[in-house]
Amino acid sequence: MIEKPLLVLDFDGVIVDGIQEYWSSSRRTCLDILSAKEKEIISFSSEIPATFKAMRPWVHHGWEMVVLAAECSHKNSQLNLKGIENFSKNYSIECSLALKNWGWTPSHLQEALNQTRREAISNNFSQWLNYHRPFSLVTQRLKTLEKEGIEFAVLTTKSIEFTKKLLECFKLQPKLVFGHESGSKIDVLNQLLHKRIIQGFIEDRRTTLEKVLEEPKLRSIPCYLASWGYLKPQDRNNLPSDIKLLNLDTLKEPISNWS
Repeated sequence: MIEKPLLVLDFDGVIVDGIQEYWSSSRRTCLDILSAKEKEIISFSSEIPATFKAMRPWVHHGWEMVVLAAECSHKNSQLNLKGIENFSKNYSIECSLALKNWGWTPSHLQEALNQTRREAISNNFSQWLNYHRPFSLVTQRLKTLEKEGIEFAVLTTKSIEFTKKLLECFKLQPKLVFGHESGSKIDVLNQLLHKRIIQGFIEDRRTTLEKVLEEPKLRSIPCYLASWGYLKPQDRNNLPSDIKLLNLDTLKEPISNWS
């Protein structure tokens, strides 16, 4: 067991606001994989559609963004016909149906999205980087953790490849980085607990934190919902007592004061 405590953080919505990059990359991926006939009937805005932004809190994997980009841009899609509220109520089922309608698979979309990002980085790295807006108060706070004798780790469903590039540009040096290649967040936290004392887990997906609390072995981990992240409208309401709503003012304080 390593004695130095570890603070674990999600990436998108906690350390960085990447909605501009998500739209740009998802839009480009759609344009690359759609047939010529499909492109004739679908209009992709250069501006981020309001529907795309509103659906962001439901997204768990990058490939889902490509589905949402296509659904937002086709006026007769199920998302546009049913509306955000109805689509989001059965989000996983609706995404599966959309995949079937478009003739896509998650693995195909994820690899296509990854390739789009690699090309964006290769062709215009500064533009790709500027599409990501780090939460400055969060990045500043992470740089002060060392003074408290605490290390931090990043646990994300984003690819490790792109996460590390961004962290390097933000001048952040986490002790560990876990991406979608590392397995589920629950599995990673279970593995970490065998080696480290976890000081806290900051996440902007309430459902992920609730899954952590359902695991008896993980109940010792203090769970924090990032108030500045991609939250669903009702996420702040009636939080379980073991999930604390963390705001940026509290984040500045010593971690011992968070609870």
